[in-house]
Amino acid sequence: MEEKLTKEEVLHVADLARVGLTDDEIKRYQVDLKKLLTEVEKINEVKGYDEEIMFTPVMEQASIREDREGEMLSANVALSNAPVKNGNFVEVPVMIHE
Repeated sequence: MEEKLTKEEVLHVADLARVGLTDDEIKRYQVDLKKLLTEVEKINEVKGYDEEIMFTPVMEQASIREDREGEMLSANVALSNAPVKNGNFVEVPVMIHE
């Protein structure tokens, strides 16, 4: 018999993803998610994951400039590259609908 996750494990993952599942989907995901987890576990077998993680191949420290006060931009200059303007404001698409 093929390995599978428990029904409770699948329902926990579905709850985290805020997804409702039918009984047939739960049965299918018990097998499919176990297969996926088995494949992901193979990453641990790759040589090098036990070594120190290198975030950048360059070992030099980045130079950080001093934060200094500069000349204030006018509204026209500040908005010159805005794709859509409305007076002195940048128009953006609505992201939250009521």
